[in-house]
Order: sequence, then C-alpha cells, then structure tokens
Amino acid sequence: MTFFKRLAGGASFFVTVIVVVVVVAVLLSFSSQFFYLFERVEEQEVGIQFRSGRIHDIVGPGVYSDFGLFVELERVSSQAIPFTVTDEEIITRDKQRIGLTVSGDIFRPGLAQKEVLRENWAQYRGIYLDDELARTRVQDLARQAMKVCVGDRTFDDNIIGTARDLLRACVDEELSQLAANFGLQIENVVVPEVILSPEVQAALDAIVQSRLETEKAAQDKLRAEAQAAAEQARQEGEIRVEQSRLQEQARQEIILAQLEQEKILAQKAVIEAEKANEEARIQAERAVIEAQKANELLAAQKDLEINQVLAEAAIAKAKADLAPQLALAELLAEHPGYLELQKVQANAEALKATDKIIFTPEGTVPTLVLPGPGIVPTVDTGATPSPEASGGQ
Repeated sequence: MTFFKRLAGGASFFVTVIVVVVVVAVLLSFSSQFFYLFERVEEQEVGIQFRSGRIHDIVGPGVYSDFGLFVELERVSSQAIPFTVTDEEIITRDKQRIGLTVSGDIFRPGLAQKEVLRENWAQYRGIYLDDELARTRVQDLARQAMKVCVGDRTFDDNIIGTARDLLRACVDEELSQLAANFGLQIENVVVPEVILSPEVQAALDAIVQSRLETEKAAQDKLRAEAQAAAEQARQEGEIRVEQSRLQEQARQEIILAQLEQEKILAQKAVIEAEKANEEARIQAERAVIEAQKANELLAAQKDLEINQVLAEAAIAKAKADLAPQLALAELLAEHPGYLELQKVQANAEALKATDKIIFTPEGTVPTLVLPGPGIVPTVDTGATPSPEASGGQ
C-alpha cells in the first residue's frame, strides 16, 4: 500500500513538472510577442522593427530592445547574393541559335533604401529574407533579359568582337530594370560564355575560314596595290625630294643674292657715311683753320696796332729825349764861340788823371814810351804843378 502511495506521489510529481514545463513554454511563446531584449543587428544586416504587425522603424547595425504589443525584429542581409544562369536555346534576330551564360550579384535594399523596404516588404518579404528565393527570382529575370537582348541582335552582333561588351551592357540594363520592380539591385553583370551548338560551330568555322580566305585574298590584293602605291610614292617622293632640293638650292641662291645685294647696299651706305663723315671732318677742320687764321689775322692786326702805338710812343719819347740836344745844337749853331768853348771843355773833360799826352811832330809816327827807369819825365796834365816843377821848367 505504501509502495502504491509512493508510486502515485511520484507520478503526481512528474505530471506536475510536465505541466509546469508546458505552462512555461506557453508563457514564453506568448511573451515573445510582447518584448525582445538585446537583439543584435550585425554589420552586414539591416534591422526592421515591427509593432502590431507593422513596420515601426528600419535601423542599422547595433543592439536593440523593445516592449509592446506584438513587437518583433526582422533582419535583412545586405550582403551580395551571387547568381549564375545559363540558357542554351536563344534565337537571334537572324534566326541563329546560341547559348548564353550570365553572372552577377544581387543586393537587397539597405539602410539608405528605407522607403523601398517599407513599400515592398508585404509583397517581397520572402525574397528579402531568403537568399535562394531571391537568387531563383533573379535567374528567371536574367533569362528574360538574355532573350530580349540576344533576340534584338544578329548572330554576329552577339558573339563577335566588341559586340559582347554591348550584349553585356544590354543584359545589365534590362536585368536591372526588371529587378528594380522587386526593390533589388543588380551589380557586376558579366557574360563569361557564349555557347554554340556543334552544327553552328562547324558552320561558323567554315564561314570564318571562307572569310579568312576572302580577307587574305583581299589583303594580298591590297598588299600588291599598297606595294605598287608605295613604289609609286617612293618614286614620286624621290622626284619631290629632287624638286625640293632644286627649289631649296634656288631659294638659297636667291637668298644669297639678296644677302649679297644687302651687303653691297650696306657697304655703299657705310662708304657714303664715311664720305659724309670725311666731308664733315674736312669742313670742320676748314672751319677751325679759318677760325685760327681769323684769330691770327686779328692778333696780327692787334699786334700791328700795338706796334704802331709803341712806335709812335717811341718816336715821341725820342723827340722828347733829343729836344735838349736839338736845342743845344741850335744854340751852338747860333754862337760859334760857345761851340769852341764846349770843345775845349769836352777835351779837358775827356782827359783823366792817369792819361798821358805825347806831342810828336806832324808827319811822324809816335813811339810808345812805357814808364820805367831811365825814362824822361812826362807831363801830368791833370795834376796841379808843384813849385819845384814849375821853377825847373
């Protein structure tokens, strides 16, 4: 009995635990509709906050909490979703069949496109939250864009040369317009491969070979024509070079003749200038000589005038100096006795105390007598005779 009681108590406890767990789970399930705490939005995500089933706010990376009626936080990745799509059955405008592979990246609306998320969330929530769903939708859009772009072009315009760049740009533009209806952005679109069927490849090879042969023939023709034109151009060039040489030689000769003429004219101008300078120098020297002559003539005239004045002055002075003598001469001429007196007086005055007089007979030569021993005494004409001398004579 005790065992059954214990068993019943254990079963009761177990039931109680289950009930408690269920109640807690129910409470937690209901409580998650009324709050969330410390929910984190990563760097590569955008957070969408809901209240009562409506978008309340769109937030960037960070940690968020909220309380309210039916609050919720959804996260939309802003990372690129790569896609690749291949379509092997596309018909060109000239009814050729080719295949095409297109790759690119898908970007969902980010924090900068809040309004796009608000407007398109109700319709395209699954595309924004599910990468595979977004990839599948864009691949379908890419196939449509590929058919449009390839179908608008001929076979050559789709696969040859720079036509592939134009095809890629067309697919990019068309796909971007289609994806914009879903709020998606398409970037980095490339067309890595154009697929051709074996039949088309063989036909294309044949066309290419034929085209190459045709182009080779055309190139050979062009090369021959180019060689002929080059030879003709070479000959014409040689003729032009010779003509240019002759023209240049003639031009140089003309220039030399002009330079020689200019040189002669310059020399003539120099000679004329030198001649003019020489004439000017001669005229200047002549003017200087004439001026010097004029000065000399003037000086001579002045000297003559001065000499005349000096001569007149000398004559006047001489007359003044001779006036006493002339007067004496007139006096002596009028009085002969006075003249004799003057002669005697002049003779007397002419004899000095040391003079000696020798009287000789007329017609004889006087003999010079020098004083000395044995010489006869001479007459002293200037001294007064002493008494002894007078008595002895």
